[in-house]
Amino acid sequence: MKVCIIGNSLTALTLASALIKQNINVDMFCKKKKLFLSKTSTIGISKSNIDYFNENVININRLLWNIKKIEIFSDNLKKEKLIDFENKKNQVFSIVKNYQLHELLWKGLNRNKYFKLKFIISESLSFTDKYDIVINCDHLNNITKKYFTKKILKKYNSNAYTTIITHEKILNNVAVQIFTKEGPLAFLPISNTQTSVVYSIPNSVNETKQNIEQLIKIKNMKYKIKNIEKINSFELKFLNLRSYYYNNILAFGDLLHRIHPLAGQGFNMTIRDIKILLKIIKKRIEVGLPLDKSVNIEFENKVRHKNLIFSNGVDLIYKFFNFERKINKKFLSKSVQLIGNYPKIKKIFTKIADNGAIF
Repeated sequence: MKVCIIGNSLTALTLASALIKQNINVDMFCKKKKLFLSKTSTIGISKSNIDYFNENVININRLLWNIKKIEIFSDNLKKEKLIDFENKKNQVFSIVKNYQLHELLWKGLNRNKYFKLKFIISESLSFTDKYDIVINCDHLNNITKKYFTKKILKKYNSNAYTTIITHEKILNNVAVQIFTKEGPLAFLPISNTQTSVVYSIPNSVNETKQNIEQLIKIKNMKYKIKNIEKINSFELKFLNLRSYYYNNILAFGDLLHRIHPLAGQGFNMTIRDIKILLKIIKKRIEVGLPLDKSVNIEFENKVRHKNLIFSNGVDLIYKFFNFERKINKKFLSKSVQLIGNYPKIKKIFTKIADNGAIF
């Protein structure tokens, strides 16, 4: 019984690590060209997903910076808080540096007897015929271009700019999201002296490095900034794949869904997908059934509608605040502020962000 994973992204490494922990043989195929990893990219992971990751993938506690509270603001209300989310017993979520998690996963895979790394020689990818299941995590190869082109796609005409600021030491366990007149801005603590910044800005705004640095300084409410690292950027898209599989080939990760980073839910959606896929595979192994395209069919039936609903929910939040940004009125922010006075509603929102659903 062998599984083939195409690609060496964070999603591919996480999935491979989860599979080999179940003693499933995994061959990973990728190009020899080294994958570029930005040192300023970070990922937010919810509490329930961290628990799953530690138990079923690899323990990442030493890489995490725990966030106890999230505070949300809007330029239209100046320094008035819209709403906050807090878990007094545990962290609300945690931040990890992308490249550090990538390196840890590689180390775990390279010393495991169930894992083999192979390099792609032919663009035809004909080797896929030798495997029970092929999981494609690479959006640039011929399989993607041939079988996974039907999708719901929307471009936000915006870019996300990421960097890390170094600042004077403070107790740094509160994340801040500001819906600015230029776009959503997040300050995500990664230590008491450093904070990750993600700023989503429409293409119509002056996008020079100096201008973005200046905007970060202006919107910053609590840090005494010493340094701003190199700013990286990527285009923002909304994407949902219409069909998740072709025969025994399953699309996965960013191929299935991409959402706006304002809610920090992109990688969390992928971890939830991994949970469901592993549950299907484990159940089949336990009853002696083969791994074949029926795994892909069951996976799509279980998760596609959930992913579509969840990603559209995140898109609705973006549209809500983007509309307010354009009309420059504060009644929408005031309505969110009113909701913040109801603990039961906040509890529901927190549960959705943690688990991807209320139940």
